[in-house]
This record gives sequence, structure tokens and C-alpha cells, in this order.
Amino acid sequence: MTTTATTQRRTVATLAGSQVLGGVGVSAGAAVAALLAADLSGSEAWAGLGGTAQTLGGALAAYVIARVMAAKGRRPGLVLGYGMAIAGALLIVLSAVVVSFALLLVGSLLFGGAVASTSQARFAATDLADEDHRGRHLSVVVWATTVGAVAGPNLTGPGRHVAEVLHLPMLVGPYILSLVGLGLAALVLATALRPDPLLTARALQADHVEPGQPRPPARSGWTAIRGHRDATVGVAAMALGHTVMVSVMIMTPLHMRHGHASLEVIGLVISLHVVGMYAFSPVTGWAVDRWGGRVVIGVGAAVLFAASVLAASSPEGHSSVLTVALVLLGLGWSCTLIAGSTLLTAALPLRQRPAAQGLADVAMGIAGGGGGAAAGVVVAGWGFPALAVVSGGLACLIGLLVTLSGSRDC
Repeated sequence: MTTTATTQRRTVATLAGSQVLGGVGVSAGAAVAALLAADLSGSEAWAGLGGTAQTLGGALAAYVIARVMAAKGRRPGLVLGYGMAIAGALLIVLSAVVVSFALLLVGSLLFGGAVASTSQARFAATDLADEDHRGRHLSVVVWATTVGAVAGPNLTGPGRHVAEVLHLPMLVGPYILSLVGLGLAALVLATALRPDPLLTARALQADHVEPGQPRPPARSGWTAIRGHRDATVGVAAMALGHTVMVSVMIMTPLHMRHGHASLEVIGLVISLHVVGMYAFSPVTGWAVDRWGGRVVIGVGAAVLFAASVLAASSPEGHSSVLTVALVLLGLGWSCTLIAGSTLLTAALPLRQRPAAQGLADVAMGIAGGGGGAAAGVVVAGWGFPALAVVSGGLACLIGLLVTLSGSRDC
């Protein structure tokens, strides 16, 4: 008979494999998204809107995926997100061919489905995890994204050659490669994520409910989050940390191009940023299990502030200061994401988690999307250093939030 521990190991392994492939799909176009938006719109002030549409699309997809998961389990929800992204990637390629900024935005909205699926996969790793290792299991799935996410931005060079062979605009080459990664990720989940971890966890919980024991009420995501202080802090930390990361990261390629950095160098810097986002996740997860989510969120806020200060002082083009800033930006984001996700999950009973987890990613998407949209305007009007200063202020707000919110209540 298959034990829960064996099922959990297989679940984490499957999720990790899909994250590698999904990471390639999501990040392949990251280094060129702002450049493509600027070219199709004709103005650098709109350069952040492509990434913003993708982020907002991820938020909308997270809501839809969460509803599907709550009704049918993790597997159909995650596969749905990748299916949306495949359609979006095709529209992005078409937008460059017909030179349509509006079509690019529609494609980017749909492409956000992959962002939602790769993000929601971390919660699937916690369904069957024991309480003492919840942070570590979640972080392993986040860490698995490293391979694909680091490789993705470095596909700008090969993507350019693919575009040449297919007689397509140069900047859409990486999105052609995204299609391959997204399709394979969906295939892995559809065939190997069995049994479904959420449905299995629900069955196990039902088996352990004593006769007459009350079940926790099925409440909306917002009501569930609002009723638990740790859940509220976790969601706020994730949303603000995501805003800081997206705002600075999405404008970095333009800041570098102003200093005549090549596409290959821009791709390398974004890849190192992604290393900071994912590579140290297991250490972060261990720290959350060891010292608690609030402590790690505070550390993440400090790292994000340091990254913002360095970014503000970096010259245009490629520089070691900017590279270090982008790595720290990713590391600080990792701390707020993993610690916030673990706080949220631990605070809520199983029946309330899918809706609350989906809402958390909706909040992240809306916050990040708003930050990305504002980032383009700020950079166009006041420059990249001003954007970094504002981001530093948001990092301080995260630290203030976790300090003033009091002790955990669950």
C-alpha cells in the first residue's frame, strides 16, 4: 500500500520536473518583453505594459485556477494555466508579425497563465507535507524553477537564430522556445501528477475526522485570510515583495540598453537575477521551518532595501553594481514569497487553503502589475534611480508591517 510519505515524494518530484520546463517557458521572453513592448508601442513609456499585462493575466488566471483546483484538484488547474499560456505565446508571436501592440497585450494577458501555474505549484507541494517540513517542501518546488528560469533568458541568442530560420521578427524568437517548454510542462503534470495531492489530502482528512467533530467552514479566500493575522501578514509580504521585484526587474533591460548593453549581456544579468530568486530557496525554506516566517520576511525586506539602494546608484549599461543589485532583488523576493506562502498555508485549515492561496497570487499579480505599469512612467519621467528609490521605500514598508503586526495567532 502506498504511504502518504511516498505519495508526497512523488508529488514533489513531479512538481519539480514541471517547474524546470515551465521555468523555461515563462522566463525565455523575460529579457525581451520590455524591448518588444517598446518597439511595438513606439514609446519607452509603455515598455512596462507588456510585463504588466502578463502579471495581471497571471492574477486573473490564479483566480480561475484556484476555483478549478477547489472543485477538481491541483492537476486540472495547473494544466489549464499552461494551456492559456500556450495560446498567449502564439498571440505574442503574431503581434510582432502584424505589428500590433494591442495584440501583444492580449497575448501577454493569456501568457500570465503560465506564471499562475508555476506559482500555484508551490502550494501543491504542501498538501501532503507534515507541519515541520512544510516550508522545505514548498521551497524545493520553488527551487526547481531555477534550472529553467536561468536558462530561459539566455535563450535570447538561440531564439534570435530560430526567428531568423522561421523568418520572424528577432525579438519573438524566445517565445517560440517558450512554446516548447510550456507544452512539456503541461504534459508532465497531466500524466504524472497522480494521485492528485489536494484530493488525496482531503480524503485523508475525512478519514481522520471523528464522528460529531465539526469541520471548518468553507469560507471565501478573503474572509479566511482576514480572519487570521499570520495569513494577512503573509499575503501582504508576498504582494509588496513582488511589487518591488517586478518594478525594478522589468525596467532593468531598458536601463541597460540605454548604456548600449547587448541582448546577450542583458539576458545574462536577468539570468543571475533569476538565480537569486530561486537557487537559495531550500535554505530559505529551512530557515522558515527553523525560525518562523516572520523572521525570514524581515530578512527579505532588508535584502530588498539593499538591492534598491544599489540599483539606484548603478550607471546605465552593464555594471557589477547593477548585477549584484539584481541578484539581491531576487533573493529578497524569495524570502518574502516562501515565508509568506508558508505563513498563509499554516494559518488556514485545508478546506480554506485553495481559495486563499489563489487570492494570494491574485493580490501578488495585481500589485506586481500595478508596479510594472507605474515603473515605465516613473522611468520615463524621472529615470531608473528614482524607481529604485521608490522600491526601497516599499521594502521598508514590508519590514514595518512584520514588526508592527504582532506575534503569530495560530
